[in-house]
Amino acid sequence: MEQERKIRVAITQGDTNGVGYEVIFKVFADPSMLELCTPIIYGSSKIAAYHRKALNLEVPYIVINHAEEARDGRLNLLNCFDDEVKIELGQPSQEAGNAALKALDRAMTDYRSELYDVLVTAPINKATIQSPGFHFPGHTEYIETSVGDGQKALMILMNDQLRVALVTTHLPIKDVAQAITKDAVIQKATIFHQALRRDFRVNNPRIAILALNPHAGDNGLLGAEEKNVISPAIEALAEKGIQAFGPYPADGFFGAGSYLHFDGILAMYHDQGLAPFKTIALENGVNYTAGLPIVRTSPDHGTAYDIAGQDKADENSMRQAVYTAIDVFRNRKNYDAPLQNPLPKLFHEKREDGDKARFTRPKDQFKSDSPRRSERSSEVVAEKKTEAES
Repeated sequence: MEQERKIRVAITQGDTNGVGYEVIFKVFADPSMLELCTPIIYGSSKIAAYHRKALNLEVPYIVINHAEEARDGRLNLLNCFDDEVKIELGQPSQEAGNAALKALDRAMTDYRSELYDVLVTAPINKATIQSPGFHFPGHTEYIETSVGDGQKALMILMNDQLRVALVTTHLPIKDVAQAITKDAVIQKATIFHQALRRDFRVNNPRIAILALNPHAGDNGLLGAEEKNVISPAIEALAEKGIQAFGPYPADGFFGAGSYLHFDGILAMYHDQGLAPFKTIALENGVNYTAGLPIVRTSPDHGTAYDIAGQDKADENSMRQAVYTAIDVFRNRKNYDAPLQNPLPKLFHEKREDGDKARFTRPKDQFKSDSPRRSERSSEVVAEKKTEAES
């Protein structure tokens, strides 16, 4: 089989006073990662050098000025600006926010020019990055506006066991109930369903939908959203052929381990979904933005100012974010390929009994579409590491 070119992974530097560079450097200190992809850090050579020296991390990289110059087998650092930026590790600052935005803007420009395949974003400070060019609650909304082509984003927090999506994201609690409408639940569940099929290759996904109120409203005693909004949305989804169940009270649902019986969980608001998720999957969780043309992931943690510059940051979430971006990119290609010219790919003609023709499916066509473990990016790197150690 012809060797495919390595997937180009753009990685934005994030807040320059946080742990972004630390977790990036630690991930690519493993040379087997460079056999899996071609990473391009969107940042600043001066800031990168400062972090590498402060952390005493001897990770080699090359500095480039354009994404086209990226070299396979190397960690590439794309110099987005030459301005001097004061680094104050562990401290929020407007300078750090401005530096994060410059890298992010350059990454958006390069994506529109198709200069990389997937995007991984290091954490930002949502307050210090605010400016005339960034007036969004977070990465998700900014990326949706920049390169979404009118499509709607869906935030999914995930690991190998659990995928949690959100109907509302960065919204004050006082505004949540008003934002939970039948149309909103249907829209987000539909995007979730398609992402599970296309991005994660789940044939017929089962989605659990959480209630908004305690005890699922107790038949209207504690709120009517379940009866008037969420249950009718679930019925409408069933009519569309989407397997959606609920609404389930969130506390018992997670406490009893019911999440293990579903391919995805749709939560009504940020902390309802993320609090249990981070309890279960803090060290290897990934934030994935579904529903957009771009494949974008990020580690499931913030700037971690409290440990910035101390060589204490765990890089596993960033590593999983890279793996997930690569896996989703491949899954989309495999899912889309037969749809472009379906008959030659899905069926072949066999003639039997004289001139009688019938169509038969390839042997494994309707088996599970989930990637084999040996094909997953994390498994490839693990195998390479084992071979190297042997």
